[in-house]
Amino acid sequence: MPITIARTLSEEEWRRYVEEHPAGNVFHTPEMFQVFHRTKGYQPELWAATKDGRVLALLLPMQVTLMNGLVLRGITTRSIVYGSVLCESDAEGQEALVRLLRTYTHQVDGKSLFTELRNLSSMEVFQSILGKCGFIYEDHLNYLIDLERPSDTIMKDIKRQTRKRIRKGLRDGAVVIEEVTERKQVAICYDLLCQSYRMANVPLADCSLFEGAFDLLYPKNMVRFTLARVNETPIAVSVDLLYKNIMYGWYGGVNRDYSSYVPNELLTWHILQWGAENGYHLYDFGGAGKPDEEYGVRDFKSKFGGELVCYGRNIHIHSPFLLRLSKLGYRVFRRML
Repeated sequence: MPITIARTLSEEEWRRYVEEHPAGNVFHTPEMFQVFHRTKGYQPELWAATKDGRVLALLLPMQVTLMNGLVLRGITTRSIVYGSVLCESDAEGQEALVRLLRTYTHQVDGKSLFTELRNLSSMEVFQSILGKCGFIYEDHLNYLIDLERPSDTIMKDIKRQTRKRIRKGLRDGAVVIEEVTERKQVAICYDLLCQSYRMANVPLADCSLFEGAFDLLYPKNMVRFTLARVNETPIAVSVDLLYKNIMYGWYGGVNRDYSSYVPNELLTWHILQWGAENGYHLYDFGGAGKPDEEYGVRDFKSKFGGELVCYGRNIHIHSPFLLRLSKLGYRVFRRML
């Protein structure tokens, strides 16, 4: 039978493929797809290349729209493939990947500004195929922390000044860190995220993303919301995804009025320690920006002694003119924020 392109899969088949694939990550799962489906402004799609009932390649683009309205939607809609494309590495899998990407781009051109594959593992073996299909590679950094070590060893790898601040904060005991276990606390987490994203002049996903994550992922131990507080005041939050013994740093926020308490450092240390003590093998910091651009978040993440990797991203531009117009509008939008 020839390779065919499917737009639906049974959840059982889909879940098994992701679980058994070495590069399958949390963003490939049916559960994350359902979370995004519940999120305002997000429209997830499933594209798969199959043969003889077997999945050979999987693509899960997420149409993300910043603004509604016929005109504004056209210049603010882009497709993000969190976790990148997933496929078999043999000749048949590579053939399936070509068929999948070419079919996808042919149907999507003009409906989205661009499609961006966010690679969470090395895609070097597929880069020639991605390039031929119009997905241009760009460097993008990330930090990975090995959690298969004693907590003391992880602490020793943290840079000296940060390590001293963490130890002082632990001695002082002013910052209390706790896991969120009730849905009503999601609103508190979201308020902290809004503060940080507003300060950075970056748009934040609607609260429905985090409510959906709590409703669908928390019961399956696939997400962890962690809050830091001083007395009864929440001052920092981290939202981390959990899958296949890997922790993924997803979203974080902090009230800068409490910076003297070093809540981000204490919260990050707590998460690393918790992961190491609960059987997780790796902490994925969730991105560290482009190597040729200054990025304060990368500076913060670098303090924790992880391995700096560059798996990069691959971008296919569907509407060059609208993309240029969108970038101009985005700069204006950030000034308004």
